Amino acid sequence: MPLLVVYNPVCGDRSARALFDDHVLPLLSQHNLNPDQVVATESSGHVGNIVADFLTSHPDQPISVILGSGDGTLHELINVLNNIPSSKPFPRIHLALVPCGTANALYSSLFLTTPEDDPVQYKLKSVHAFVSGNHRSVPLNLAVSVISPPHVAPPAKAAPKQSSISAVVASTSLHASILHDSEAFRETDPTIERFKTAAFQNITRWYYATVKLFPRKGPEVVEVYDPAMGTFVPHESSTEDEPIVDLIGPFTYFLSTVNVDRLEPAFRITPKAKELLQEEGTAALDLVMIRPMQDPSYVMDSEEARKAFAEKVGAVLGAAYQDGAHVNLRYAEDGSITTEGDGPTVVEYVRCGGWEWEPDDVDERAHLVCADGDILTIPTGGKVTCTAATPMNDQTGIALYA
Repeated sequence: MPLLVVYNPVCGDRSARALFDDHVLPLLSQHNLNPDQVVATESSGHVGNIVADFLTSHPDQPISVILGSGDGTLHELINVLNNIPSSKPFPRIHLALVPCGTANALYSSLFLTTPEDDPVQYKLKSVHAFVSGNHRSVPLNLAVSVISPPHVAPPAKAAPKQSSISAVVASTSLHASILHDSEAFRETDPTIERFKTAAFQNITRWYYATVKLFPRKGPEVVEVYDPAMGTFVPHESSTEDEPIVDLIGPFTYFLSTVNVDRLEPAFRITPKAKELLQEEGTAALDLVMIRPMQDPSYVMDSEEARKAFAEKVGAVLGAAYQDGAHVNLRYAEDGSITTEGDGPTVVEYVRCGGWEWEPDDVDERAHLVCADGDILTIPTGGKVTCTAATPMNDQTGIALYA
């Protein structure tokens, strides 16, 4: 199988070149594997063109790619390939991932780290799986976000739709604001601490929108996690006859994942999501929402209410670092957060086939959408729809050596 080695030299802490020169390439040499090409990316989106050219030079056959990147570079690869005109799908890309980014959500979800792990050897686990020959290749599902402009009556011409494909996360609300604002800190702080700085700046924001949740194939209803049962059950508003769930804001948190259960090694935001990797051919999104009006102590939207609720949001996000314990939190009658009783859950943890987010026209921040770190903006009067998707068959798409 043709082998391409490509890495992003400026992602994360900019250590990818040294990691590949000192460890990845020597490891391949030890196993008598000679790459057909070794390339460092030079600009945003370059990785997609590199892989597309390699596929063209090796037509009609699957390829192996060793990719040194973060989640953002993988996102670029997927989207560039998707946007290249082609009469047929590209053959399957078998990917050995080397985590060189900031958070490395996909890698840390598939390869759990322990305190005993050697930092360098941990980063080589996917490459070791590739060179061993005794590996499994995990097909990646995708989340396809499509931003639709407002409807216009003929003869006016509507603006074109905009799409972005994720292999990790699609979000609005607090997470989208964090990713939007954290870019300003990238040069001075390339670590995950910059996300916490941006979170502090945005923690009191509420986001006004209306939402639709769509069922996934199989259950044919929207499901919600029940902490008492430890499993997903049909959403009370979703039936076989009327499966779509309608929700109103405000929201403070709205984030869906695909392929991953965490966004950082310790931040396990959708703790049951890896169950879906065992169900090959199943397309679903695990979605986490927080809505202030679910709080029994909610009276009205005010600056004081937002500051008070921000403390609860902080507690929820803190619990996500405790092996995903946030999905077990409930409200007591007075609105305090507890792990006891049978009050409403603080986090609405949903499993669905897709969602639609239509922001309030005057809420500027509610118009931000994050797709694997790429920030998109919904136009006034528009909306975004995110849908889970699987590879067409076992000969197409991207599969990860694990």
